[in-house]
Amino acid sequence: MQISIVGGSGRMGRGIAARALAGQHAVQIIDRDRDRGAKTAAQIRDQQPGADIQAGEAEAIASADIVVLAVPYPATTQVAARYASLLDGKVVIDIANPFDRATFDPTTSPGTSAAEELAARAPRTRVVKAFNTTFPPCLMSGGAGGQPLDVFIASDDAQARKIVADFAASCGLNPVDVGPLRRARALEAFQILHISLQREMASPLHSAIKILT
Repeated sequence: MQISIVGGSGRMGRGIAARALAGQHAVQIIDRDRDRGAKTAAQIRDQQPGADIQAGEAEAIASADIVVLAVPYPATTQVAARYASLLDGKVVIDIANPFDRATFDPTTSPGTSAAEELAARAPRTRVVKAFNTTFPPCLMSGGAGGQPLDVFIASDDAQARKIVADFAASCGLNPVDVGPLRRARALEAFQILHISLQREMASPLHSAIKILT
C-alpha cells in the first residue's frame, strides 16, 4: 500500500514510517517544510537501504491508500481543512491525544474525542482512530516487553477498520478492533493516563497498553 504520513518528520511519523516500511509498504512524507521532509526521507533510507520512502508535496495524498495525520490536536482539523479535496474518500488515521500538559486533563469537549471532531470537520473522509496508544520508540522496534504492540482501531466505517487492521498486521503489530469511532473517547483517555505515568517509569516511552488473555 501507499502510506502518506502528514507530519512525517516528527517522532510519531517516523515511528509509523518504520513500521510501514517493515511491512513492505511505500511511504510518502508530507511536511509543510519540503526540505525537512526530504531530509527525513533521506535519513531513513540511509538507515534502511532500499526503503521505499520519499518526500512528497501535499498532492501526493491523492495516490495514498492510507493517510496518517501524525500531527498534534487541534492541528488535525486544520490539516483536514487545508487538504479537504485531497482527503475526500480517503482512509485517514488520527493518532492525536488531546490533553493539557500541565494537568493531563482532556482538552476536547465532554462527550466527544479528537477523532470525532475530525470526522465532523471532514465528513467525506473515512476517519479511523489508531496508533494513539503507541509510543515512537516502541513503533521503531515493533514491540514492548518482548511482545508485539496492540493497535486499537475505532471507526464508524467497518471497511476502513479492516483496511487499517490489515495494515497493522502486515507491519508485525496486533490489531484490536474496538468498534465505532465513539470508542476513541476511551482510547484517548486511556493514553492520556498512560502518558501521565511515564515520569515514574525507569524507561519512559518504552511502555505499551496491551490486552492479555
